[in-house]
Amino acid sequence: MEQLFSYGTLQLEKVQLETFGRILKGEKVQLKKYELGETEIKDQSVIEKSGKNMHPIAKFTGNETDSINGVLFEITYEELLQSDEYEVEEYERVKVAFDNNIVGWAYVCKETNRSNLHLTKNDI
Repeated sequence: MEQLFSYGTLQLEKVQLETFGRILKGEKVQLKKYELGETEIKDQSVIEKSGKNMHPIAKFTGNETDSINGVLFEITYEELLQSDEYEVEEYERVKVAFDNNIVGWAYVCKETNRSNLHLTKNDI
């Protein structure tokens, strides 16, 4: 099983049903060294699923006092690939550690992640 962190629209039941075909169960966690920003979504299918054209995006700061609250969902590898299809090009899936010491995946801002040492899905 995979661990997937959501701090935005993947927490919405409608998005979960349309992306995974089921409602996900998870636990609340924090992602340290990131802060929330916002990005405009241009992909019409993503806008239709989420009902929004502005989505939150995690931006790496490296600052220990910055954190993002979210939910860590347990999903299958196939569902992880389905989440890749949902996320747009501004996001990059990276492996990170959470405040509960579990390691999992998070979609973060591709632009701010370049200076970060986390592994991307292409490194695994």
